[in-house]
Amino acid sequence: MALIEQVGQKVTLEVARTAAYGYFLTDGEEDVLLHSNEAAEEVAEGDQVEVFLYPDAHGRVAATSKMPLITAGEYGWLKVVDTKPGVGVFLDVGIQKDILLGEEDLPVHKEIWPAVGDTLYATIRVNRQYRLYAKLATDPVIQDISENATRNDFNKNVTGHIYRTAKVGSWIYTLEGFRGFIHESQRAGEPRLGERVEGRVIDVKEDGTVNVSLLARKQDALEEDAASIYDYLLSRNGAMPYSDKSMAEDIKERFGMSKGAFKRALGKLMKDGKVYQEGTWTYKKEE
Repeated sequence: MALIEQVGQKVTLEVARTAAYGYFLTDGEEDVLLHSNEAAEEVAEGDQVEVFLYPDAHGRVAATSKMPLITAGEYGWLKVVDTKPGVGVFLDVGIQKDILLGEEDLPVHKEIWPAVGDTLYATIRVNRQYRLYAKLATDPVIQDISENATRNDFNKNVTGHIYRTAKVGSWIYTLEGFRGFIHESQRAGEPRLGERVEGRVIDVKEDGTVNVSLLARKQDALEEDAASIYDYLLSRNGAMPYSDKSMAEDIKERFGMSKGAFKRALGKLMKDGKVYQEGTWTYKKEE
């Protein structure tokens, strides 16, 4: 098999000769350059060397003895190291050359593209011109590495990465190995592809997959809402023109919460002795 047809793979070649800038390796029919910058150690003529083949900037086959995290057809979790609008995102596969995940394989909306530091489960694909690109894992691939959740996992906190996203929801693979779905109603905003998120299991399906919510638990949400209202009150010197009689749309615009959530949080503040209401206004209670 020609060396060009083996790009994206590990091969063992023999050192045919040395040069000032590296080594020429051979399979008996073709030679390929292992540049000194890509050699993990010094080698001599006749040595057998395991290398990874990749195309250089000119499309020629080059070799590196610095082994990648994955090869063509193998999947792994890869870090995003750069993003280029109109091009795509670049993933670190463990060699000097980063691999491009093209724009056509990313969400239409740029705001949910992976950011630097996000993690994607992907493999290397080789196109017809023998260039290397990244390819995201599909649902069947994720399913192959997944563990089944049980009823004992209900209501547990989980952390994971988003591996697929859509308007209706996001799909997550958790650190426990669970494959889950986050309905759009269970997220405050749409997470990025590859983003690490924290949530809780709100349902365990018969097939072992889970439904996950990224929303705060009710008690946590109540505490956060109460703190948000109180901070706003303090920013207005202890008086604000909002109360449990305020219009729902006014509350939503000012505090970003429903009237029900606002009333519960306000009730907590009154119960804690921090505020009181007079008419349509709310005031800070003096200590």
